[in-house]
Amino acid sequence: MPAALSVVRLSTTPIKGLALAHPSSIELTTHGAVGDRQFFLIDEEEGRLQSCTANAELLPLAARFDPDSRRLEVVRGDEVLCAGTVDSAGAIDTDMWGLRTLVADVVAGPQWSTFFSDLLGKRVRLVQARQSAYDVHPATILGSSSVAELARRSGLASVDPRRFRMLIEFSGGTPHLEDSWGGTLLRIGGAVLRGGGPVKRCAATTRDPASGAVDLQTLRLITAYRGRRESELGAGATFGRYCEVLEPGTVAVGDCLRVG
Repeated sequence: MPAALSVVRLSTTPIKGLALAHPSSIELTTHGAVGDRQFFLIDEEEGRLQSCTANAELLPLAARFDPDSRRLEVVRGDEVLCAGTVDSAGAIDTDMWGLRTLVADVVAGPQWSTFFSDLLGKRVRLVQARQSAYDVHPATILGSSSVAELARRSGLASVDPRRFRMLIEFSGGTPHLEDSWGGTLLRIGGAVLRGGGPVKRCAATTRDPASGAVDLQTLRLITAYRGRRESELGAGATFGRYCEVLEPGTVAVGDCLRVG
C-alpha cells in the first residue's frame, strides 16, 4: 500500500527574499498564504523587482509583521535592525517577471529605503503588495522524497530543502511524484488546490539559506539527471510544482495530502 502523503513543512516570509519562517499552520487563500511575501523590494531607477538571487545580503535577515499594529521589524537573530509602523506613500505597479502586473503601495518613511539601500549597495524601495507578491502562482509544493533523490543522485548526504523556498513540503510517495500532478486536485487540510506547471529554478537555490553564500550548484545537479524541462518561464532546471488555490482553507503541518 502506498505511503500516506502529509505536510511536513510550511515556509513563509513577510518580506520577499528574506529568511523563511516555518509556521505550524497557514491560512491559504486564492492569492497565497496570508502574510506571505506581503512586502518586497524594487530598485528606484526602473522599479524592477529585487530577490535574493542577486542580493545574498537578504537571506541572513528575517522579518516580523503585525497586521493589527502594522508594525514591521527586520531582525538578525535577536537584534532588531530596522522597525516602524507601515504607512502608504502612494501606489505603484510592479512587473512580476513579465507574467503579471502587481499593484502595491510604496512604504512611507525614509528609514526603510535607507536601511535596504545601504544593505544592498544600491537605491531600492520597500513596497507592500495589496495581496501577495508570489512569483508565478499562489502556492508551490515539493516532496521530501524529491529532495532526497537529488541528494542521492548528487552523491551528497543530504540537501537542505529550505533552499528551494517552497510554500508546502510533503512527505511520502516516490521521488518527483508532484511531477504527475498537472491539472490534478490536491486536498490539503481545509484547502483544495489544483496542480499547475513545474517550477523553473533560479540561482537563488545555489545559496545557503542561512548565510546566502553560494555553496551548491543545484541547477547543474538537477539537470544532470532530469535534463532541461519546459516551464512557464522557459526551459531549465525544474524542481517542484506550482499550484492554484481553488478553495481557501487552513493548512497545517501533519495534514494529510489527498490526490484527486
